[in-house]
Amino acid sequence: MPSFREMLNQVKHDIVEIEPGAADDVFDQALFLDVREADEYDQGALPGALHLPRGLLELQVEGRVPDKDRKIIVYCAGGTRSALAAHALGQLGYSDVASMAGGFNKWKDEGRDWVTPKTLDAAQRNRYQRHLLLPEIGEEGQQRLLESKVLLLGAGGLGSPAALYLAAAGVGTIGIVDMDVVDASNLQRQVLHNLDRIGERKVDSAKKTLTALNPDVDVITYDLRLGAGNVLEIIDSYDVIVDGTDNFPTRYLLNDASLVKKIPVVHGSIFRFEGQATVFHPYQGPCYRCLVPEPPPPELAPSCAEAGVLGVLPGIIGSIQAVEAIKLLLQLGRSLVGRLLAYDALEQTFRTFNIRRDPACPACGENAGEIVIAEYDDLCMPHPTKAPHLVVTG
Repeated sequence: MPSFREMLNQVKHDIVEIEPGAADDVFDQALFLDVREADEYDQGALPGALHLPRGLLELQVEGRVPDKDRKIIVYCAGGTRSALAAHALGQLGYSDVASMAGGFNKWKDEGRDWVTPKTLDAAQRNRYQRHLLLPEIGEEGQQRLLESKVLLLGAGGLGSPAALYLAAAGVGTIGIVDMDVVDASNLQRQVLHNLDRIGERKVDSAKKTLTALNPDVDVITYDLRLGAGNVLEIIDSYDVIVDGTDNFPTRYLLNDASLVKKIPVVHGSIFRFEGQATVFHPYQGPCYRCLVPEPPPPELAPSCAEAGVLGVLPGIIGSIQAVEAIKLLLQLGRSLVGRLLAYDALEQTFRTFNIRRDPACPACGENAGEIVIAEYDDLCMPHPTKAPHLVVTG
């Protein structure tokens, strides 16, 4: 039986080895794969390197690096583990792989650029362990969530489940806009709140719940009415907006502001036993005005306060909104851009409808003029001659 040294020599004979200088020359063209253990990686790594310990390589690499023709340079501390990893990648079908001779130690000794990566502490590794096991998320994705900012419009039926799951997932900054107070009638569906908080501002109650759930999360509250005078400033620093509003004027206002700032909106709406969700990604798919060019008259679009709503329904739709927000933040899977997901609780069915951008849309269409941020309260006054294009109330 050959010795380990003999086996290693054979592996190195079968792979491509590259010196740090040559690797540096193609730094912008290649994916650098760090196969050291977590404690080694935490102390320093190449900028932008993908960390995947050698022991997890075969299990996770195809999920983390799906393109098998991509140029990959593997490195470890001294060049041994990276050689074995490069050989394993070749057996998995990766076609352009090299091991960096001398590893990170030689790279560093030659005075080349390196960084101390942002890493999760022990408590965070334990908290987000199930995320870390998913190749599509891993530590890199969890760090991205912790650095992300999501704005929730509403701390009510839809905002409650969305906020809870976004906070639990480790979204680092959650903004909440709501100017209402907790009422006993809210508690049938608004699970952010409880009996002890009746009469409190909803944003304050929400903050207590979310920070108790996850101390990693910074909750920013906006106890005010969203309007033309403040909407652009409020949404400006956020990556994704989760829309749990229940009126057409605010939806039109948000739509126009999100187009100006190019921030995607995860939309949800509920009515009695039915709910809908979609994603409005500015200029990548339809906007809200493409879907609902004009609001229906009030008598054809009663609110939940007028028509009622099944208490668990917003839990389902709000959770879907949280999923879509996380997918956008991590650039995972296929989002609901260009699709409307409709849920019927009585039939227990989901249906998906394709929706397209309207070339004549006054907000995002081909000949749309400059977007003017304005109040739209007058849009929802009774107008008996107008038929609704789509009835969705929240």
